[in-house]
Amino acid sequence: MKKNIHENPTNNAAKKRTLSRRDFVSITATAATAFTIVPRHVLGKGYIAPSDKITLAYIGIGTQGIRELLPLLEVPQIQVTAVCDPNRYAVGYRDWGTTYLRDAIRGTLKNNNWEPGGDNIIPGGRENGKSIVDSYYANVHSEWKYNACTAYEDARELLDKEKDIDAVKIMTPDHLHGVLAMAAIKRGKHVLMHKPISNRLVEGKKVIEMARNSNVITHFIPWDSNGSMETVMAWINAGAIGTLTEVHNWTNRPVWPQYPDLPKDKQPIPDGFNWDLWLGPEAMRDYSHDYTHMVFRGWYDFGGGSMADMGHYSLWTVFNALKLTSPTTVIPCRSHVCAFNGAVPYRINNDFSFPMASMVRFKYPANGNRPPVDLCWYDGGMRPPIPEELFSQNKELPQEGMMFVGTEGKILAGFNVDNPEIISGKKMDAPKANADARDQVTQTSEALPLFVEACKSGKQYPGSFREAEPITEAVNLYAVALRSNKLLQYDAANVKITNSSDANKYLSRTYRSGWENI
Repeated sequence: MKKNIHENPTNNAAKKRTLSRRDFVSITATAATAFTIVPRHVLGKGYIAPSDKITLAYIGIGTQGIRELLPLLEVPQIQVTAVCDPNRYAVGYRDWGTTYLRDAIRGTLKNNNWEPGGDNIIPGGRENGKSIVDSYYANVHSEWKYNACTAYEDARELLDKEKDIDAVKIMTPDHLHGVLAMAAIKRGKHVLMHKPISNRLVEGKKVIEMARNSNVITHFIPWDSNGSMETVMAWINAGAIGTLTEVHNWTNRPVWPQYPDLPKDKQPIPDGFNWDLWLGPEAMRDYSHDYTHMVFRGWYDFGGGSMADMGHYSLWTVFNALKLTSPTTVIPCRSHVCAFNGAVPYRINNDFSFPMASMVRFKYPANGNRPPVDLCWYDGGMRPPIPEELFSQNKELPQEGMMFVGTEGKILAGFNVDNPEIISGKKMDAPKANADARDQVTQTSEALPLFVEACKSGKQYPGSFREAEPITEAVNLYAVALRSNKLLQYDAANVKITNSSDANKYLSRTYRSGWENI
């Protein structure tokens, strides 16, 4: 049974994305059929000819960027030829532990003496990125005879100069995802990107529309970790819990600070860090360490909050199975923070950072034979009320999980829909066919080569940007509802909040000069 890869963030260095073996066999069979017209020139055991590789530029060399760079380097069908980050040195980075990432790098490079430099604590920055790529190719696979990769400060310069690259992988903070993805697609580059597609709804829809109108291959990385809805849907369709009415999903995020106030102390910009480039399309403001690196996700301008971080992993498969499209209503419930003005307390009017904890309810209309259903997202330690089925046994809900509520029963599952169990309703065995869906394969050995094959064959495959519009809509409306702190009535056809004109400003962003049309 698939283990929830998100239950302990301190183990991220050792974790790998997964996909169903059934999906893998189906996709690779299709890709192989489409690819037979292209000769493969294998020049020896383990050797892949340069013509059978794709060249890739890696944009974003923070801690998570490096974590995902390491297994990518081990895929022989991909050659990293350029790296990019506005931060030059390994200074000021944070991670789940002080040596986890350094030790993972040493293991990949087979060099126990590798050091990040900078403040010599946490690796990060483009010099580390270049060092890792060059050292891997020189020391681990010297027979590949690769030239040194090029390091860039500005992704726009990289895209203009590296005209021969086939693809980019985008691992920047959330606020740069959309603009860089569109810039790459415009130039005909295939795109691998982490979540979210954008932290503004209008921008995210533009990215998806560009992908639909382009022949480039796009892959949205959370797809690799989506669980299977096969068992749950079999039970729902068989009437095990009556008519489905609600889906509840809760996470242990945030596991980073979400600050109750804006930074007050003006801090010097670290040497080698281009603050202007890091801000990208967002408005200029004074630098603060508390905006960058590991904590950007807690700010509305730079991140997407806990749902953008985790909801893509757990809910994308739910959206697909239940055919959820656009919500009609979004109802936020959020924590707040108070302070004193002299002797008088007041509530901070916070429209700059995500709350410490929240619950957001999305109301989805009927679709075909499926009646209306509510989707409820919880973060910051909030969870649904303990169902009577557990309460009567003196049990509690786990820290992360998912629950499907019907008119006649409930299904409880892990965060990624793993280990589903009917806790009330008609008891049924899991369908036998689901055993194959639990047999997983890893991204590094098999999923990334799927991306390579798709780039060469031109055939789109599951997990593309084209498939991600409903989940992109949800995670961005989550942010808008929390930021405005209002019940929202949403007109999907016109991408508009109909009951609050003021909330509409959070659906898009005002682009700084130089970032409007890159």
